[in-house]
Order: sequence, then structure tokens, then C-alpha cells
Amino acid sequence: MKIIKAIIVIVVLGACVFLAISFFSRETGVEVLPTPTTLEIPGYKVVGKSVEGRNIESYTFGNGVQHLLFVGGIHGGYEWNSVLLAYEFIDYLKENSTIPGNVTVTIIPSANPDGVYKVIGKEGRFTLADIPKEAPATPGLGRFNAHDVDLNRNFDCKWKPESTWRSQIVSAGTKPFSEPEAVAIRDFVLNNKPEAVIFWHSQANAVYASECNAGILPETLDIMNAYSTAAGYQAIKSFDAYPVSGDAEGWLASINIPAITVELKTHETVEWERNLDGFKAVLGYYGKKIK
Repeated sequence: MKIIKAIIVIVVLGACVFLAISFFSRETGVEVLPTPTTLEIPGYKVVGKSVEGRNIESYTFGNGVQHLLFVGGIHGGYEWNSVLLAYEFIDYLKENSTIPGNVTVTIIPSANPDGVYKVIGKEGRFTLADIPKEAPATPGLGRFNAHDVDLNRNFDCKWKPESTWRSQIVSAGTKPFSEPEAVAIRDFVLNNKPEAVIFWHSQANAVYASECNAGILPETLDIMNAYSTAAGYQAIKSFDAYPVSGDAEGWLASINIPAITVELKTHETVEWERNLDGFKAVLGYYGKKIK
């Protein structure tokens, strides 16, 4: 009998609280919302925020011990085709079970979303139809983040406050990892410890190895050759067109993670088939490895 009375008291008190909240919301005009729940999207995470607060997103497929990271768009809207290519790979992996059982693939499609927005003028994902006709012909448009920093000069390998891009002096930030976009990539790498990282860029029509003070890691040459041979890009061990400091690939080399830079042929093309071949070649290389 005592238990029944206690239950009745609890129900009555709950009803009173509900009525009080409802009355308060009507009287004040304040909408009382239910407690939000988190919607879990398999394989999807927000790994950081840009300077202007846009999401830096990752998509993960597979659950093997050999973890590979692919990154597009570190140079934003200036290299929008690298972002579009990354999204095409995300769509491809959603529909195709081509990942070896011992491999996990994560794709960060847009590492500089503010730079993309500057060119595309659209939040989130975009299509080829969203690209302004004049965008590819505008030198450097959307290459830097909202602090006007070249993100691929903001990493901790031979970092200097100013670096170069072609014949221009560019800002590399106030210190290594001063920019939130670079921090997002750094933290993802340090937390997940990928076996290798592949960056998509444009427009040199080549695949470059990475190096820092200790030179090129042997495995870096293996994946450079695997991707370039399958995709038909020229393989180049060292970038020497102009001095570069603070690049992401060099930082990865400094912490013993192989990294390569895949440069698409132009700023306007995705080159899907050849990059799919390169992608599969790298998956095959790690699919045969035993960790």
C-alpha cells in the first residue's frame, strides 16, 4: 500500500512540474524544447572547425588495423576539384565493398572549408554545377584560410612565419599549428595513427613523396610508385620548383608516417578513373601487409 501511495505522489508531482513548465512557456513566449539526442551517423565525425566555424568532416570505412587517411581541399576553393574527387570517393565507398579486411579508410574531403566557401559560395557539399565559371582562372582564389594563411605551410616541419608559393611570399601563421584547420588534421593523425596519408592537390600532374629532416621514408616511395604507376602520373621524389616549409606531408614524415601528394593535372578536372586506379593500388599495397 505504501508503494502505491509513493507512485501516486511521484505521478502527481510530475504532472505539476509539466503544467508549470507549460504555463511558463505560454506566459513568457519561450519555447521549451525537449532534450536533444545525438544522431549517430556510422563512419561520420566532425574532427574540427575552421576559422569561420565550418565543420571539418571525416568519413571512415572498414575496420582493419591498417588505417589510411586521404585528405582533399587543404588549399580550399583554389583546388576545389580535389574536394570534389574526395566526395566522389566517399560515394564510391558507400556503394562498393572494395576495402581489404585488414584496412580502414578515412577521408577528410575538405580540410579548408572557408576557402571552399569563398569560391563556391555554398555551405557543405557541392557539385560541378556549383562552380563559378571564373573560379578556376582566378589565381589563388580561396587558397588560404580566413586568416589568410596557407594551411600547407602551417605544419611543424622546417616551419617559418613566411613561406613561398610560386613567386609569392605567403603567411604560414604565427607558429606551427596556429590555425584550427591544421590542428584538426594534426589531432586526427595523433589520435588515430594512420599507416599512411595521401593528399589530393592540383595542378602538377604528378605524385610527390614527402620528406623532412631525415629524408624520405622507404614506405613513402613504395606508395608513391604504387599510386603513380596505376594512375599514370609522374612520380617525383622531391619537390624543388621553389622552397616550401611547414608542409603537412613533411610534418608527417617527421613523425614517421609515410605521406604522398597527388597532384591532379588541372584545376578543373577530377580525373576519376585514373585516381580510382591509384586508390586501389594503395589499398592493395596495405591489404597485403601484416601488422
